Amino acid sequence: MSRIDFKNICKRYAPGLPWTINNANLTIGRGEFCVFVGPSGCGKSTLLRMVAGLESITEGELLIGDKPMNKLPPAKRGVAMVFQSYALYPHMTVEQNMAFGLQVMGSDKAEIERKVKKAADILQLTPLLDRLPKQLSGGQRQRVAIGRAIVKEPDVFLFDEPLSNLDAALRVQTRLEIAKLHHDIGKASMIYVTHDQVEAMTLADKIVLLRAGQGVQDQGSVAQFGSPMDLYHRPQNLFVAEFIGSPKMNVMPGKLVRAEESHAVVEVHGEQITAAVDARGTAAGAPVSLGIRPEHLLHGDVGEGCQLHVKLRQMERLGDESLLYLDIAPESPLVTLRVEGHATQSPGAPITLRLMPEQCHLFDGAGKAFRRTVELPA
Repeated sequence: MSRIDFKNICKRYAPGLPWTINNANLTIGRGEFCVFVGPSGCGKSTLLRMVAGLESITEGELLIGDKPMNKLPPAKRGVAMVFQSYALYPHMTVEQNMAFGLQVMGSDKAEIERKVKKAADILQLTPLLDRLPKQLSGGQRQRVAIGRAIVKEPDVFLFDEPLSNLDAALRVQTRLEIAKLHHDIGKASMIYVTHDQVEAMTLADKIVLLRAGQGVQDQGSVAQFGSPMDLYHRPQNLFVAEFIGSPKMNVMPGKLVRAEESHAVVEVHGEQITAAVDARGTAAGAPVSLGIRPEHLLHGDVGEGCQLHVKLRQMERLGDESLLYLDIAPESPLVTLRVEGHATQSPGAPITLRLMPEQCHLFDGAGKAFRRTVELPA
């Protein structure tokens, strides 16, 4: 097992072009499961491929286990990669596909058999060892690709969107298998690339959220790095707040009325909302954005919390729950409220929302989060 250190890592494909990766600084601990997540084009796969040695590093230093990797070829890095496409040899059986890499490396036949058997047992592939890839389902093929990586017993596993080609049910099943795999062979560090925040939240010990289009040198590609619940409860900026969470966080424009040590008061469309943040140092009347997640909004005019009066625009019934899309004012972003599935409101109905101060987030005009004064679970 090896720690992975990214020190001021930068990547661009030609002088004068924008930075694909800009100033990435982070550490992935020994045995951690780290997920790179972000929108298309943000450099997730590029950063992963730099770890694998498939992309050169323009600036900065990459260390695996305190050993510099910048100039080391892929075969000597102690990593194994699982690609989005299965990349299996169609004329080889499952067993032969899993063994091929070890055979190329000149491993002993008995050692190859032992490692293939061990990997097949972990991935429940033993009954399929004699089958060809065309005789397997998509999920089974992906497990074979993972098994091919396991037999190498690497220090670091690299997964590049391994579930993208699977249907919804198989994605859930294979995601559970990958989580179990990490538990079973917990000594190895894992880096997993996905655009799916559900995969990121459910699999990761740590999440690296990347943002796209950072062509300026003074703004890094890493929007935030931390535990899944840290990004969920303590987003450092608006980008993180709106990316993490489904449905995404409600963000309402407003202006700061006053700021005290324990809380700030914000005016949102003529109504005053209290947020448990420290916004001192920001002038009264400054533009701010108030954020609250759909699951943290309360419905009804009886009880604690600041009130916000809205009208129902549209409702989506999802069975066990319903999502209500609400109008605050003309041309303002819709507010999403998550309620139980038997909601009966009709479009145009007036609704009173209650916002608890400790559930509210506040962001300045540049999108930076103010410090929370009430800590939520990590």
